[in-house]
Amino acid sequence: MRSVPSIIHLDMDAFFAAVEQASKPSLRGKPVIVGGLGGRGVVSTASYEARKFGVHSAMPMAQARRLCPNAAFLTGRFEAYRANSEIVMGLLRERSPLVEPLSLDEAFVDLEAGPYGPALAAATPAEGAQLVLALAEDLRADIVERTGLTASVGAAASKLMAKIGSEQAKPDGLVLIEPGSERAVLAPMPVRALPGIGPATEQALRRAGLTSVADLAEAGFEELVGLLGKAHGAGVFQMALGWDERPVVPDRDAKSVSVEDTFEVDLADRERILREVDQLAARCVRRLRAAGRSGRTVVLKVRRFDFSTLTRSETLGGPTDDPAVIAATARRLAQQVDTTGGVRLLGVGVAQLADYTQEDLFAQAEREAEEGEFGEGEGEGVVEAAEVAVEPVARRWWPGQDVTHSEFGPGWVQGSGVGRVTVRFETPYSGPGRVRTFSVDDEGLVASGALPLRPPAVEG
Repeated sequence: MRSVPSIIHLDMDAFFAAVEQASKPSLRGKPVIVGGLGGRGVVSTASYEARKFGVHSAMPMAQARRLCPNAAFLTGRFEAYRANSEIVMGLLRERSPLVEPLSLDEAFVDLEAGPYGPALAAATPAEGAQLVLALAEDLRADIVERTGLTASVGAAASKLMAKIGSEQAKPDGLVLIEPGSERAVLAPMPVRALPGIGPATEQALRRAGLTSVADLAEAGFEELVGLLGKAHGAGVFQMALGWDERPVVPDRDAKSVSVEDTFEVDLADRERILREVDQLAARCVRRLRAAGRSGRTVVLKVRRFDFSTLTRSETLGGPTDDPAVIAATARRLAQQVDTTGGVRLLGVGVAQLADYTQEDLFAQAEREAEEGEFGEGEGEGVVEAAEVAVEPVARRWWPGQDVTHSEFGPGWVQGSGVGRVTVRFETPYSGPGRVRTFSVDDEGLVASGALPLRPPAVEG
């Protein structure tokens, strides 16, 4: 491992919510919750003001509303998140060609491969650490200047410890972990602090009396392999000792995004299995959107009580990141699998990834089926075209959506209902703006694109 902490891990602070606060002056310093606003919606990101009330990502939105009823609840604006992610990733690539994005708001950077590599190579460990600190602080300042957003950075001799450092730095901080101090830093941490240790592994370790990273290091290689299997046990043991020689891999092109859960007790109830599939699909969509991707093939993985593993997949007509489409497809796949005897593991994934979506028709069909938009008996018999009264379709507006009014200019939707839509007219560079209410069909109101968080430079 390195003698200079030249690997950094950058993690934007509450990224989605922070972009919303930066875009909307009236929300700065107030609790903001971004996610799905429907009955089965979940929280994607909560601002730090909302986290004080116990709200966190992956929480059901209904629970978040109970904990923090006065928060601003907004749908995601992925155009804005991607635009600001591109600015941040561009700043990282100015520091090194070796940038490994993990999602829209998170990446590893190997500073030794960049313009300061020769200086780091020639420096003593103490001098190298000071140079890394200076580079990281300059990076954080540049991000604030270009976007107005804050980031937390960890610097260390390995990816593992750099990630640990950025977690300790949150929010809006910088932590450098000196090479050689890895075991001391890790020892008091709970086992869940190590990547790859989820709830099921944590429970297996807890039953063996292993609750801290120090416990894992003391247990030794043989015991961990016996508890967790050869590959996983060996990996956990190495991490517990602070060993990590993984290189920073630039621009990883993932072929799929997936999540899975192993259950302590085999699931036998069909409805319970389908509910778990719904939750896995929601988690998979969050990962998919965080990576700025969509996918065309939905994959279901089922490990049965006898450890036999089955996979089923369905390929859609185009790529999607719509949670309703992915959940409904995963449910159809689950209904094709014989779960008699119980299920010990479920997984949902999306493959054939793309950087764009083409989900409108699929999403509409799934929502119509779910909401029962077409009643029984419709379509029976023949109706003359002249007899059909075509009702105009009311436009729908979503909380947080960017809009522009022909008289009042740019703003965003605060809410809508009973034929009315409320808009606050403000921009990222104005003060808090006025609120006005319109008919949902007001011809002067149109959806618009996201404004940059910093005003465009004025030439001359």
